[in-house]
Amino acid sequence: MTQQRALQALGRLKVGQMNKTEAAYAATLAQRQHAGEVAGFKFEGLKSRLADNTFYTPDFAVMLADGALEAHEVKGHWQDDARAKIKIAADMYPWRFVAVRVKAKKDGGGWALEEF
Repeated sequence: MTQQRALQALGRLKVGQMNKTEAAYAATLAQRQHAGEVAGFKFEGLKSRLADNTFYTPDFAVMLADGALEAHEVKGHWQDDARAKIKIAADMYPWRFVAVRVKAKKDGGGWALEEF
């Protein structure tokens, strides 16, 4: 098994490398940017300190056209620690935190959003 395949089997890729769902969402953000809704976005562009030696890095830092900053977390499946971290970060920092999940085709496709 290759190293990348082993990392994918664990559900993790190297830092700075998008999985397929994150890449699909990046394409959606690029479309929104082209439409003028998003001023810009960066993959793993924010790192927030939650406590000593505890950090939260959302998948995307997104600046909307009006200048508002959002942290977008793309998830296929939530683990308890990830949900706890985004909730703690949302309580500590003044920007909007959004969880993004793929909607099933039977439900119309696209993205389901959950704000924290």
